Amino acid sequence: MSHSTPEGIWPKRGLQPERTVLAWTRTSFALLANGALLTVKNLHGAAGLPRLIPALLAAAAAACTYMIALHRQRTLEQRPMPARIAARRQVYIVGMAVLVLISVTAVAELL
Repeated sequence: MSHSTPEGIWPKRGLQPERTVLAWTRTSFALLANGALLTVKNLHGAAGLPRLIPALLAAAAAACTYMIALHRQRTLEQRPMPARIAARRQVYIVGMAVLVLISVTAVAELL
């Protein structure tokens, strides 16, 4: 169900932009917390650089996700709304970053 007019202008602002930005921000903080936990875990043992790579990847993924959140906020605040506002590519990027983080963490745990 589309809430926009044919010109792409939303009749009411609503809370959708705020909820979307909050969801992206929560995701970035979750990735950042994951990186912090990996760092703390690896600092207590014989860490070495290979064991800290997952934490660095988590921090990078968190930063990228937060940048996506800021970009989404700017996009959703534009008036009139752009014709295409789906974040499909960004969702794939974050999903792939999480999969890479899981894989690298698993490999680092085996070393």
